[in-house]
Amino acid sequence: MKESYAVVTGASQGLGKSFARQLAARQYPLILISLPNENLPAFCSQLKADFKVEVHCYETDLSLKENIFCLTEWINQNFSVNLLINNAGIGGTKKFEEASATYIAKIIQLNVLATSLLTHQLLPNLQKQQKAYILNVSSLAAFSPIGYKTVYPASKAFIHSFSRGLYQELKDSNVFVSVVNPGPMRTNEDTTRRIDEQGFFAKITSLDPDKVAKHCLIQLEKRDTVIMVNPLSWLLLKLLPIWLKLPMLTNKIKREISITS
Repeated sequence: MKESYAVVTGASQGLGKSFARQLAARQYPLILISLPNENLPAFCSQLKADFKVEVHCYETDLSLKENIFCLTEWINQNFSVNLLINNAGIGGTKKFEEASATYIAKIIQLNVLATSLLTHQLLPNLQKQQKAYILNVSSLAAFSPIGYKTVYPASKAFIHSFSRGLYQELKDSNVFVSVVNPGPMRTNEDTTRRIDEQGFFAKITSLDPDKVAKHCLIQLEKRDTVIMVNPLSWLLLKLLPIWLKLPMLTNKIKREISITS
């Protein structure tokens, strides 16, 4: 029987990179995917050297549908897969009227279409394994619309809903589906600076991507269908009425735009 691989999208930076490290430390053979020119081959070589695991890298733009089909055909023809982590995604902060059509389309194509099609095309492969897992990365933004981020929260709400529905379809099969809804993470210097500028609450609720990845993998093994890594922020979003949280979150983003512009 062929060895089964973990597939991680958006693996060259941030949470995806942390997932790759955590999985390599657990001796998982990996297929890592990212955009071209993000130093993915060097990262793959580092993981091979550090953890003595097999790592394959694949560079492509998943916002293009034809690239998704090329990737999944390559995976299905050459590898058995028992874990798919749909981590690749894109956000953005912009006035909707000032956003380009390309900007809007890319968020939807990467966050919504790529997650859906990758899952659909790799599902037959996952179903051939004794046990298999799908983990989709949503966001706390899935629980509230936000002005100046109009498309991003909507795309993450889709991922959350899609994951919950697919879990229900597959709950009696060998494929377990989970979704994680992290909040802001200190993934790079720019993101860390933006978090710090948002004040005390943002600082104390921000997350470390390595800890998030480790927690997600533990909870996935426990078959946790909705993984919450920031329960305080989630509780506030759930308890606050929409008429209160919508303007509050929108005003926070509006201030962020005014600071950076």
